[in-house]
Amino acid sequence: MWGTPLVILLVGGGLYFLLYSRFIPYRYFFHSINILRGKYDDPNDPGDISHFEALASALAATVGLGNISGVAVAIAIGGPGAVFWMWVSAIVGMATKFFTCTLSIMYRGKDSEGNIQGGTMYMIMEGLGKKWKPLAALFAIAGLFGPLPIFQANQVTQIVRDFVLVPNGFTDPANHFTSDLISGIVILAIVSLVIFGGIKRIGKVASKMVPAMVVIYVACVLVIIGMNIEVLGSTFALIFTDAFTAQSTMGGALGALIVHGTKRAAFSNEAGIGTATLAHGAAKTKEPVREGLVAMMGPFIDTLVVCTMTALAILVTGVWQSGDENGITLTASAFEAAIGPMGVYLLIFCVLIFGFSSLFTYSYYSTKCLGFLIGADKQKYFNFFYAGAIIFGSVATIQAVLNFTDGMFALMAIPTMTVAILLSPKVMAAARDYFSRMESKEIL
Repeated sequence: MWGTPLVILLVGGGLYFLLYSRFIPYRYFFHSINILRGKYDDPNDPGDISHFEALASALAATVGLGNISGVAVAIAIGGPGAVFWMWVSAIVGMATKFFTCTLSIMYRGKDSEGNIQGGTMYMIMEGLGKKWKPLAALFAIAGLFGPLPIFQANQVTQIVRDFVLVPNGFTDPANHFTSDLISGIVILAIVSLVIFGGIKRIGKVASKMVPAMVVIYVACVLVIIGMNIEVLGSTFALIFTDAFTAQSTMGGALGALIVHGTKRAAFSNEAGIGTATLAHGAAKTKEPVREGLVAMMGPFIDTLVVCTMTALAILVTGVWQSGDENGITLTASAFEAAIGPMGVYLLIFCVLIFGFSSLFTYSYYSTKCLGFLIGADKQKYFNFFYAGAIIFGSVATIQAVLNFTDGMFALMAIPTMTVAILLSPKVMAAARDYFSRMESKEIL
């Protein structure tokens, strides 16, 4: 599914949003920070969580193992040039997030129990009409399976196995099914404490975890870059030159490199995929544009900051040339090469926080999709299936996990980008109204 048409839809759609908006989201970047600080919060506004909790919940899903493992996989398969195309996807993805998440507030609907809900499926039903319900159903069905925790469970299990259990003789490197299964059960026990509490508990936990995990991870990578500062300039040069030649690993197949970089960026920041609309649609606000401005910071933090940190750690240490395509192991090798054995344990700590934060938020996404399909009163039962998926992900191969997840994300992108493009004039009308009120001091 990740062929040229889907890349054109995501990147081309993002460029359309960027130019159509005349760079409005970027021009009000500092206003977004004020919104996040709670300057405009009103506890009486409709919704379940604050602007900050909504962004933290969305980032808990995106600033996760996609930033550690996903970037490593991108470089291992596509070479340094894949990083450049991840950057391009993130820049246009900021505009995409602005449009999709503004719509997630503008066209909130109600579930079968009468509760206000946001998300791509409600944007389609409320914004385009009931005749578009098959498109809404397509998103909800793919949204049941795309956010399953199999990738996160797989990578958490792998790093614990490869760098804790095997080196200390706790499991056989050739026969590790039992240890992986036990790891999956432990992950399941921890996740269950949070996910059965719903979005409010997820939002509170995420708002505590996300800032801390980003600071710790970025600090670790800055140490690695500092230790290899002499090759930093040549590393950036390699990223840019390889982006247009694809010589490092793809033999000049530039089109394949662009697809690969875009795919990994979409898995990382989810711009245009639609999962973020489910989290941002729960924000307490009457101003849709505010949530769009908050949401656009997601790709900036996720890809332009955190993913770049991972990429530089892997590239400046030279471990990307090892031929290892197993994402988390490649990143761990970079940490070990620069910091020594302690670097691996620092990465394990970051991975555990990143992995669990994603596991918490993804459960909410899937249950909302199920509630749309068969009724809100039944959506809580999905958490049991979600729990089973954690066990599956812990024992599955990384390639099987990536293929399945990428396929579901591709399906989710089609309805999300379609509704966003069709309703983009509504977003621009709302933006012009909001910013004119802000400039006339009606909004203080």
